[in-house]
Amino acid sequence: MPDSPPEYQRFFAELKRRKVFRVMAVYGVVGFGLLQILDLLLPALLLPEWTYRFVVLILLLGFPVAIGVTWAFEATGDGIRRQTPADPEELRRIMRAPASRRWPAGLLALAGAGLLLWGAWQMGRTSAVRGGDAEAARVVGADGTTSVVTSIAVLPFADMSPDGDQEYFSDGISEELLNLLAHTPALQVAARTSSFAFKDKDLGIREIGQRLGVEHVLEGSVRKSGDQVRITAQLIRAEDGFHLWSETWDRTLEDIFAIQDEIATDVARQLEVTLLGVAPTEREVDPEAYNLVLQARHLERLFTPESLQSAGDLVHEALAIDSTYADAWVGLARQIFGLARIGAIDLADAERQIVEAVNNALDIDPGNAGAYATLGMLAAFLQNDPVEAARQFKRALELDPVDLDVLASAAHLLRSIGRFREAETVLAHLVERDPVNPSAHAELGILHRLAGRHDESIEAHRRALTLSPSMDRQYYLIAQTLLQKGEPEAALEEIAREPDDEYRVKMTAILNHVLGNAAEHEAAFRELREKWGAVWPSEIAHVYAMKGEADAAFEWLDRAVTENEDGLDQQHALFYYDPIRDDPRWQEFLEKSGTTPEQLDAIEFEVRLPG
Repeated sequence: MPDSPPEYQRFFAELKRRKVFRVMAVYGVVGFGLLQILDLLLPALLLPEWTYRFVVLILLLGFPVAIGVTWAFEATGDGIRRQTPADPEELRRIMRAPASRRWPAGLLALAGAGLLLWGAWQMGRTSAVRGGDAEAARVVGADGTTSVVTSIAVLPFADMSPDGDQEYFSDGISEELLNLLAHTPALQVAARTSSFAFKDKDLGIREIGQRLGVEHVLEGSVRKSGDQVRITAQLIRAEDGFHLWSETWDRTLEDIFAIQDEIATDVARQLEVTLLGVAPTEREVDPEAYNLVLQARHLERLFTPESLQSAGDLVHEALAIDSTYADAWVGLARQIFGLARIGAIDLADAERQIVEAVNNALDIDPGNAGAYATLGMLAAFLQNDPVEAARQFKRALELDPVDLDVLASAAHLLRSIGRFREAETVLAHLVERDPVNPSAHAELGILHRLAGRHDESIEAHRRALTLSPSMDRQYYLIAQTLLQKGEPEAALEEIAREPDDEYRVKMTAILNHVLGNAAEHEAAFRELREKWGAVWPSEIAHVYAMKGEADAAFEWLDRAVTENEDGLDQQHALFYYDPIRDDPRWQEFLEKSGTTPEQLDAIEFEVRLPG
């Protein structure tokens, strides 16, 4: 090397001698890590929005300051002192060093600076979203109004109450918020079934967002003590887990509806959703009655005779406090409907009580969609009246087109009246909005089989079992599909795993008949007749029809018609009857059950999906 090397080489050698490169690398890495930690902690500390920008600014301004201080001063055993002039021989030694020793320090310094700048950019981008500057896809409505298209999942809020006994309340608050946001135009909200499927699961926000297909997640906690309530809500971007917004409310129970409205409005504003029309609000009722109804809903979902009865008792208490609580009347009707479906209450008495409760709700709130939906379920599932069911579901969907429970019932009705393609379209929408709802996948599997897509049908039922391993009927439906595919041996293996006794015994009888196992068939068929013949006569007809014994099959079908058996309107589509469809009595049965092609085509029912 010449005695007078180029000035730039001397400069970089001086940077290395004074450890500037090392400080740049360490400062960049530490600064980046600090930004990541602050992004997690600052929302929880409820600090104002400018805090984020202030931290980024301090770190960026501190970077050149740190470089300047390192250049001017050095740390020695005697303390901090000014840098001494360079020894020319030391500089020459640094410049003569191999490239493998000279370049890494510079590259690490550049990497540290780049990491710091990237972290600052990410934090600034998040802060901009928090402040309302995020870019978002927008659509223009027919009236020229611009609105954001975005999606969100409301996770069940954690119960932080002192005794941990307010889960029903925290779940209820989450559900009410979900329902409010679902009525915000241009905002796609994941269904309750899917959102609540991740309750008590150790999954990160990013994974939950991916599984639900949503861009944002709203989570929080509820701490309730007496009539004092603290609700904390956090809005998180699912893609990277950044907290966009956080807020805490300390109120009394009387303010609960105002809190719900405020959270929904804040979330909509933070997501830059333009509300088309009046923002949805929660109808205010007596707080004590509301609390009782939340407890009732929690019990209702257990769907046992005891839980449904207890739920009904709680609703009666709520109505004694506030007899003008329309949703409580609807809840009472729904609980009676549940008791009737599981055979825990006399059907005629159930119908009377359901109609009475629904009429009370409609007298108070003529636009209550849940009331009409309940009447639709009564007609579809208990009265075998698809015409009335279609009329009630149509009215419910006009009032509340985004209610996924009503859409699911409407899809079931479409299948019952032979509109398989329309039903499949509705179910595909439900699966998209409620991707971890096992019932939606199971129903879609039935429609795939009716369309002849057997492998897709089996896949859908297996997905339902993955989501809910103890779900009944799924192995039965898989066995049914395998039988139609001509694989009775494989079907027999599947049906042995079915948890529902009646379905397992019936399909075991049919499969053993197909396989020629006379003794096994007769044993299973005898058990089916003795245990379930009086309750489900059509199930006995299925086996006789598969055996080609038309007289016995129609005898049992006549019993089903006489008793107005639940699900009679679905018999026309079952493949069990294929061996006897040419019998003149089949046409008579279709007419009695109101399911001839002409009768079904005459039913006016169309489902328009939201958006």
